[in-house]
Amino acid sequence: MRIYNTLTRQVEELKPLEPGKYKIYSCGPTVYRYIHIGNLRTFTMADWFRRTLQYRGNEVIHIKNITDVGHMRMETLDRGEDKLIAQARKEGKTSAEIAAFYTRAFLEDEAALNILPAHVFPRATEHVPQMIEIVQGLIAKGIAYEKSGNVYYDLSRFPAYGKLSGNQFSNLLEGVRGEDSDNNKRNPEDFALWKLAESGREMAWDSPWGRGFPGWHIECSAMSIQYLGPQFDIHTGGVDNIFPHHEDEIAQSEGWTGHQFVNYWVHAQHLLADGLKMAKSTGNAYTRADVVARGFDPLALRYFYTTALYSSRINFTFGALQAAQVALDRLRFQAARLQSHSEESASKDDAASKENWTARFLAAVENDLNLPQAMALVWQMLRCPPAELSAVARLELLLDWDRILGFDLETYLRSEQAHFWDEPQRSLDFIPAELVSLVNERSQARAQKNYRRADELRQTIREAGFIINDTPQGPLVLPRALNLDFKQLSRWQDAPDNVKQPDQYEFSVNLLAQNSRGDLECCLESLSRFAGGRSLEIVIIDNGSTDDTLPYLQQLLKDGLKDAGTGAALGLQVLFADHNLGFAAGRNATFRASRGRFIIMLDTSIELKAEIWSDLAQALSKPEVGLVGPYGLVTTDLKEYLETDGPTADAIEGYLLAFRRDLLPQVYPIDEKFRFYRLMDVYMSFFFKVGGFEVLVLPQVAYHLEKHPHREWFGLSEEERQAKSKKNFVILKARWHHAQSLLVANFDPQNRWNHDAQGHVQGRHGHKPAELPPPGQPHRHKHQHWPDHDHEHEHYHDAARQK
Repeated sequence: MRIYNTLTRQVEELKPLEPGKYKIYSCGPTVYRYIHIGNLRTFTMADWFRRTLQYRGNEVIHIKNITDVGHMRMETLDRGEDKLIAQARKEGKTSAEIAAFYTRAFLEDEAALNILPAHVFPRATEHVPQMIEIVQGLIAKGIAYEKSGNVYYDLSRFPAYGKLSGNQFSNLLEGVRGEDSDNNKRNPEDFALWKLAESGREMAWDSPWGRGFPGWHIECSAMSIQYLGPQFDIHTGGVDNIFPHHEDEIAQSEGWTGHQFVNYWVHAQHLLADGLKMAKSTGNAYTRADVVARGFDPLALRYFYTTALYSSRINFTFGALQAAQVALDRLRFQAARLQSHSEESASKDDAASKENWTARFLAAVENDLNLPQAMALVWQMLRCPPAELSAVARLELLLDWDRILGFDLETYLRSEQAHFWDEPQRSLDFIPAELVSLVNERSQARAQKNYRRADELRQTIREAGFIINDTPQGPLVLPRALNLDFKQLSRWQDAPDNVKQPDQYEFSVNLLAQNSRGDLECCLESLSRFAGGRSLEIVIIDNGSTDDTLPYLQQLLKDGLKDAGTGAALGLQVLFADHNLGFAAGRNATFRASRGRFIIMLDTSIELKAEIWSDLAQALSKPEVGLVGPYGLVTTDLKEYLETDGPTADAIEGYLLAFRRDLLPQVYPIDEKFRFYRLMDVYMSFFFKVGGFEVLVLPQVAYHLEKHPHREWFGLSEEERQAKSKKNFVILKARWHHAQSLLVANFDPQNRWNHDAQGHVQGRHGHKPAELPPPGQPHRHKHQHWPDHDHEHEHYHDAARQK
């Protein structure tokens, strides 16, 4: 078998230290929350690796650690660095209880994806003596040093540092994961092996240097050496482990033993969602439970992972998962169909043909785990003509190869579902009794050629969550995936493009929903209650919900929404994103789909208490007004924003802001880097101001609204709030750091330098015709944003407007 070795940066043939025996260590989870499906991809990669080695008859010893130690000091909890302890406090449990709960969840996740359990799952908390022993050995060799109860690794004593990651020692920066700035260090690059515990710390142990706790990296050195010896064959993990974690493991282990630690380092690439690394901070850290909540089989994830090399990034969407689910179902169907022909005679050429097919399959798998090529061969084999390979031989090959692929087809073939394809009547045993009668009634209607009634019954059954496949043996009834009836957006540009279409409604109310069914329902009920006979369209995007928001919206789309006063139907569009597109992208989708004269961006935390449409329409009827809303903001320094009742403001808060749809080009599309809602409203507001439009506060509208707690904000820790807000501030500052002349505090109608406006109104920076270059050619001159802020850059002018 050949595999890419991160250490040597090349694909190499595996050669174990002991012939026929491989020792593998995999970095396991830190058990303070559910692992996401990006983590599961890494664990599935290691599983394929192990299965392939075992298929060839090798003995494999697989160790996968459980990190159940909090590594940071309690005083750093405000920055959220000690995740395990912080989660324990949040849930009102002990750290041990949190670790035990999420360890069980992790093991269940792995089992659901048919990942073979490791031979040992060592817990960090159970191996502190081994960690202390290594630290003592490093101190004795002069490679580590103690200061004030803390022990650090002296990186200057390990010249080979950086050989795994390629980071040169001279270029290393302070700030290894989980380590705050520490004046006890000799060198800022040194990392902690042991930390002194502060008073009252829950997770602490006695040591020669006082009561403390281990650093993050030392645990893997201790546990891998404990179970696999001072040198072993293979170490797996994700690419984000390469530096500093695996680099530090090498330094610790080789510093202590004096020889090479691991021969082959194998790393899985990131799983992306919408082009971003999957992580809780970006709102796209989907878990197995999220996948199951959408009606998918967890093994569809395993199939999805086969669609790209483990060493390549792969972009996850629920649409892509749906395709994987369909492919997995087809594979199972093929297995069941072949099993139903198991009594057919084998071909005399089967043996040679099977040997040839298996050689090709193994050549793909053993070529750096090329699962995409291996799966292509699976389908080629299943489609080959009976003259080349009998049904019996094809099933034997499929089940044999599944020892590596891990789709657990043998278990499926023993299940009732496997008989549905040749005995569809069995499927009726797995649906509600009331639906069985509908299925039988439909069969009678078809027999009587009453196809209209049969179609009506099919739709009723479909709405109940099942689909019917008519087979020669009778109707086959199967659960229906939740999203089959609804077009899924993989990007905001997939939304219907109504930007240039005529107005069909007076107002388009835009809502963004993500796991917020209660807030959404309350908001929609209030819109219905106070529609007031106006021409309203409600445009909702479900931004990758995984709770009951999704089925609620699907049912809403079927039932419609009415004006509670008149009973008239309100316009309704529901867009379904197949993953969390991010806040700005979700809003872009609803803007794009809107068909009202006025667009209202509304937060689901808002509940109407009275009619608001008259005030909004009246304010926006003035051509000089661009943006209105009940909650205004002003600033003097573009950093701190204070609430204001107006009448003019620097920005309108995103709880409710409204503008004319014909001004959409002024602001649309919003920068997709705003994945979080904070400050995007300010960002939008400045686009209206730079175009010369007024931004007005309507406090009278605020009287007719109730603000409920903002679920997304209060669901975050203080650290998460700060981190997300800071990211958005950087985007805001990069675009509007020169917006001083736009501020209410500084506004001067005689000194407007708004050169970059798309819909420029009452601008004062013009050119004489002789000053303009030929059409299509750029020129340069000073752009004076503010008396003490100007710059020059090449730009174009519209000769007709001389601006």
